[in-house]
Amino acid sequence: MGFNREVGSSSHALEAPPPPPGEETPLIGDDCNRPLSSQGKTFANVFIAIVGAGVLGLPYTFKRTGWVLSLMMLLAVAGLTQYCMMLLVNTRRKLESVNGLKNNIASFGDLGFAVCGSFGRLIVDVLIILAQAGFCVGYLIFIGSTMADLFNSSTATTLHPKILGLAPKSIYIWGCFPFQLGLNSVATLTHLAPLSIFADVVDLGAIGVVLIEDVIVLLKRSVPVKAFGGLSVFFYGMGVAVYSFEGIGMVLPLESEIKDKEKFGRVLFLTMIFIFLMYGSFGLLGYLAYGEETADMITANMGSGIVSTLVKLGLCVNLFFTLPIMMNPVYEIVERRFWGGSYCLWLRWLSVLLVSLVALLVPNFADFLSLVGSGVCCSLGFVLPSLFHLLVFKDELGWRTWCFDVSVMVLGLVLAVSGTWSALEQILFSVEV
Repeated sequence: MGFNREVGSSSHALEAPPPPPGEETPLIGDDCNRPLSSQGKTFANVFIAIVGAGVLGLPYTFKRTGWVLSLMMLLAVAGLTQYCMMLLVNTRRKLESVNGLKNNIASFGDLGFAVCGSFGRLIVDVLIILAQAGFCVGYLIFIGSTMADLFNSSTATTLHPKILGLAPKSIYIWGCFPFQLGLNSVATLTHLAPLSIFADVVDLGAIGVVLIEDVIVLLKRSVPVKAFGGLSVFFYGMGVAVYSFEGIGMVLPLESEIKDKEKFGRVLFLTMIFIFLMYGSFGLLGYLAYGEETADMITANMGSGIVSTLVKLGLCVNLFFTLPIMMNPVYEIVERRFWGGSYCLWLRWLSVLLVSLVALLVPNFADFLSLVGSGVCCSLGFVLPSLFHLLVFKDELGWRTWCFDVSVMVLGLVLAVSGTWSALEQILFSVEV
């Protein structure tokens, strides 16, 4: 994705330049000489593609929806996500076997074009832009709120400290802006690869430290918790769960890279079980440790101290360097559609500005996770995979499979509409104290 290919010899200069990318051109170029991945590496790649900042809002979700209902929702979403990922894989395999489209369906957008033409690619592209940009908004909200909590927390005399007349969160988000302009100006992911590895290591380390902190607090005290939060918060919880498992846009590239294609389904299944166990443990322990005091970002409950400060700063650094990587799919789509597939600096800077402005307007991290998870990720992760599968296999499906696909599609639509309304209600009518 997004790698530049330089001219290797002078003879290439005499060749006619390639035509600009069109709708039929794969978004991710094919490289027949690339090394294929082992099952272990594929496991790690799927894990990295899914696990992100959403895990930090899970304890708060457990508080609102109840720990039993939250675990049930995480398990259900994990199973549905795995099923829909395999729907995409099987749909691509069917098209490649029937229409000879091998190597032309390298991404989710390519599959949308193969099934529904230009309209299919447009829908996928719009949803991917909204999802990726939404993730980055969440990153900036976390960075701004965490930095404000570390260095500008409320005191007995000052409930809302200001910096230059602005809230501390706003100052820190604007402080990130010029540096993000520079990082997002990098034309190729190759130069950002070391930052990606560093960010993943910091992320896993911070999650481990938070888990240990939760266990220590839990051993010192016992707080009352609830098992079920009621139907009114069901859609909210589902939105956060779907957000946390979002990664369907990477399933087709990852399946293409595994050496043993027949083992991909098994590897994906094991990865989803592992992620469910990690998410469930993280959310449950965080809620059991702090009960009704659980903050929308669990790191806010860690208090002061060197370890706590290092963890919070580490997560901020992680998300700061992850943001340009997550924005790269947005640039590939936008530059393809509006700039002939060529690098465009002003489009990238405009995208960073819009993401920053949205982050300034959203008051709560977990509520925004639910909004993105419901409004975008449900459509991208549940509705489109089942729809594409139905259209391609329409003459071969048994009634049970047909009913299940339709049920998944309807469920995705219901969650998208209801969850979006619930999250917007929380965001628009929330009052900061």
